[in-house]
Amino acid sequence: MVIEQQLQQISADGFLKIAGRPEYADRILELVNGEIIEMPLPNGEHGEILAILTVRIGHYVLQNELGRVTTGDAGFVLERNPDGRDTVRGLDLAFVSKSKAPAPLPNTLIEFAPDLAVEVISPSNDAADIRLKIRQLLDAGTSLVWTVYPDLRIVDAHTRDGANTLNEADMLCGGDVLPGFEIPVREIFPTPASN
Repeated sequence: MVIEQQLQQISADGFLKIAGRPEYADRILELVNGEIIEMPLPNGEHGEILAILTVRIGHYVLQNELGRVTTGDAGFVLERNPDGRDTVRGLDLAFVSKSKAPAPLPNTLIEFAPDLAVEVISPSNDAADIRLKIRQLLDAGTSLVWTVYPDLRIVDAHTRDGANTLNEADMLCGGDVLPGFEIPVREIFPTPASN
């Protein structure tokens, strides 16, 4: 849902000022081609899957001193356009290599694309917006995007060369982005309660 649009499109800098207003304190916002969009709050299943991935990826990255991991919809500037139609996307989980971020990340928007982006798809997510977000990430330089579908218990792994769908019997691998990282897809999803 578009919540703020002006005659002039909003830039990333303008977005940061608007998103910092008290009335937006408890909202998840993104800037897509100059329009501020409010994103739905995630549900419990979304949060649990994200926690599993954050622990596994975060531990691997820290243990191997590979770079930085962000969660909580940290804002990445994916497009800056002369006409002000910038794009800032919040990501469920992102990995940034040490070569891109040798020091801690700034206390502001992150001015480059992550190496890996992970999005856990909720029923309220718009399919067209997810496809656009994947394309924006890849165009901005993200090497690998994982979209996790809890209802289907699958993960789509997107690269510039295309997408590959992985089911519970498959292994999710970090490839060149996180060399040596792997997790069985079935371990991403909470185990259903037994009757």
